[in-house]
Amino acid sequence: MATEPPRPRVIREHPHAGWLAVGTVCLGAFMGQLDASIVTLTFPALQQEFGAPLAAVSWVSLAYLLTLVGLVAAVGRVADAAGRKLVYLYGFVVFSAASAACALAPGLGALVGFRVLQAVGAAMLQANSVALVVTSVPRRSMRAALGVQAAAQALGLALGPALGGVLVATAGWRWVFWVNVPVGVVAVAAGWFLLPRTRERTRIGSFDTPGLVLLGGSTAALLLGLSGLAGLAMPLWAALGLVAASGVGLVAFVGRERRAPSPLVDLTVLRPRAVSVGLVGALSAYLVLFAPLALFPQVLGAHGRSGLILTALPVGFAVAALLAERLLPRRWGAQARGVLGAGAGVVAAVALAARPDDAVWAIAWLALLGLGVGVFIPANNSAIMGAIPVGVSATGGGLVNMARGLGTALGVTLVALSLHLGGPDVVAGARIALVALAVVGGVSALTARVGRPEAAR
Repeated sequence: MATEPPRPRVIREHPHAGWLAVGTVCLGAFMGQLDASIVTLTFPALQQEFGAPLAAVSWVSLAYLLTLVGLVAAVGRVADAAGRKLVYLYGFVVFSAASAACALAPGLGALVGFRVLQAVGAAMLQANSVALVVTSVPRRSMRAALGVQAAAQALGLALGPALGGVLVATAGWRWVFWVNVPVGVVAVAAGWFLLPRTRERTRIGSFDTPGLVLLGGSTAALLLGLSGLAGLAMPLWAALGLVAASGVGLVAFVGRERRAPSPLVDLTVLRPRAVSVGLVGALSAYLVLFAPLALFPQVLGAHGRSGLILTALPVGFAVAALLAERLLPRRWGAQARGVLGAGAGVVAAVALAARPDDAVWAIAWLALLGLGVGVFIPANNSAIMGAIPVGVSATGGGLVNMARGLGTALGVTLVALSLHLGGPDVVAGARIALVALAVVGGVSALTARVGRPEAAR
């Protein structure tokens, strides 16, 4: 298939055709977040089966996220030119096939390799998801549609810990990957019939291979260096050198994108404050959202009960994503919603730091943390996408998802680093991580305050 298949006429002319497309995108959002939240529950089982430290096992997530961060902006550019529906459908196929390969992986190295392939499919999905939503519904419905998408993400997040805990404890960690396959089959069929074809396209020009290498290399150096500081076998000088090289690579990447005739990331898209500052907020928010999913299985143990406790976080996220639009005053814009959500996250992180090993205490504050992030993220995404032209919406969506992937990766790395600094005292390491999350939540609140159109006026 080289061209986008049209929707049947009965679907295309249906008064709710846009919302049917949003529902289809929600399948991808659900599957992606189910995978993201469920994989962290496998870490203790993988540590035991392969006799590897957390810093090594965490690369089951980090390799996936690294690939995602490196590719998602580039795939967004390709999708704006080749067709968002086409790239999205192929993304489902690649993701589902790679999930089956992960389930059959004979060792840790093979599993990490298959996770890279899985991330290629995820990049094809995520680079298009936000763009498909905002181009399928009227502008006045954009924030509500993005809220529905966030709710689908939250449902995947909510099911992940509980389902992952049960699967790991009963059927084994391989079934954590098998669950993606049937969802992917359904999603491909739904996308074929319900997603609209791309109407506005942007020529891609020459592909910016040097930019892709610099972006991927600087991100890989950062995560690998932080993993070295967190206990991965490497000399201290090498870990610090990788972190420094990451900074140099980032500067070189920005310089390259300014000169490239067809840049991987069009830096002009970042000029509006709502976009540039909003992307920092997105990175910070997803770091706060995902770090506890990696932290608490280490503190409370990876079993069914631990998974159920962790479910409080994404359930809170889902409730906020579904109900915030109805319950919060309609006159509140992205700025007020963002400050409220990020502030709630800071309070929850500080409270969790006081008693991180108390399961009952953790349930209540994880729920508040999820509520806060669930209010912040849709408002933040709406502000970002509202400042990006429709013709480059997939590029903008790719930037949002790149920030999300990098935030998630840094959250996993932060947990590994904090637990390493805490030594044998897991609770002390957990407190370090949660205090750091409170600081990052404060950064999110600051971005909401200074980066929105209300503040700019």
